[in-house]
Amino acid sequence: MDKQQKNELVHSLKQRFDDTTTVVVAHYAGLTVSEMSRLRLAVKQAGGSMQVVKNRLAKLAATDTTKSCLMPVLTGPTVMAFSQDPVAAAKAFADFAQTNKNLIIMGGALGDKFLDVQNVDALAKLPSLDELRGKLVGLIQAPATKIAGVVAAPAAQLARVVGAYANK
Repeated sequence: MDKQQKNELVHSLKQRFDDTTTVVVAHYAGLTVSEMSRLRLAVKQAGGSMQVVKNRLAKLAATDTTKSCLMPVLTGPTVMAFSQDPVAAAKAFADFAQTNKNLIIMGGALGDKFLDVQNVDALAKLPSLDELRGKLVGLIQAPATKIAGVVAAPAAQLARVVGAYANK
C-alpha cells in the first residue's frame, strides 16, 4: 500500500469508528480462509461488518474518536467487527468463538466506553434490538387478546346453550 492508500484507509476507518455504535476486536491467528469467510458471513447476517486492518493504521484512525479506548487491545493479528446494533457484533464474534478456539476476543467499545472480554460476553448474551421489539409487541398485544377472549366468551357460551336447546 502506498501512502495515499493508507491515508484513505485511515480516513475511512475513522469515519467508520464515528458512525458505528459497537466495535469488537479479536485475534484471528490460526483461522483458515474458509473459517474467516464463515465468520465474515455470520457478522454480516447479524447486521454488522468485519475488517482486518493493520494495528498501526487502526490506532491512527482511532485517535481523536470515541473509539480511542481501543488502543490497548490493538496488538497482534486483529480483526474488528462493527455494528449499529449494540449487540450484533459482540453476539456474532462470541458465537463463533464458542465453536472455534482460534478466534480470541480481546475487547471492544460501546460508544466511548471500553468493554473488556467479560463485558463483551455479557453484551453478546443480551437479546438484539429486533428480538426486544418482538417481545415488546407481544407484551402489548397479549392483554388486548385476553380482553377480546373474555368479552367473546359469554357470547360463545350463550350460543352453545341456544345450540343445545335447538338440538333437543
